[in-house]
Amino acid sequence: MTDEQLMAAITGGDREAFSLAVMRFARSLANYAYRMLGNEAEAEDVTQETMLRLWTQAERWDPARASLTTWLHRITHNLCIDLIRKNRLLTGQNDDQLDDESNAAGHEEAFDQGAMSDRLHAAIATLPERQRSALVLTHFQGLSNRDVAIILDISVGALESLLARARRQLKSLLIDTENAGGAHL
Repeated sequence: MTDEQLMAAITGGDREAFSLAVMRFARSLANYAYRMLGNEAEAEDVTQETMLRLWTQAERWDPARASLTTWLHRITHNLCIDLIRKNRLLTGQNDDQLDDESNAAGHEEAFDQGAMSDRLHAAIATLPERQRSALVLTHFQGLSNRDVAIILDISVGALESLLARARRQLKSLLIDTENAGGAHL
């Protein structure tokens, strides 16, 4: 079943088509949400809300503007950003504080082992939200630069600049961690 057929069926109230869509997309969206939020329960909530919006707002998807996976990632992305900002308001943090913290050696979550994947995941979690989004969507979700630019509502050129900054900051964080013995992210 193509994405267009799937969405037409969902728009018509076909519950089996919706179940198929959940099986097709939920895992990938949950992985993205987890990488953005770093919290399994919040990632699950965001994924469920995305699936709910798929069911209730299927008619809003325009295949001429974005693929179905891009549209669903955009919904998930926006929900993650809303949650990050809400949490930031609750803790009184702002972007400058978060950036300063991400450059500092002492991140709130200490990772006890020096495994590269753990350090990489921890370093990504400290990136500012837009850099983290760009990096996770392109490298972990496997989306094209065009699709990621649509999700983030920026140009492809702006995305490439964002990715370059994210990679530089990530490299710096990993070098700092390596120099500190790998235990400070």
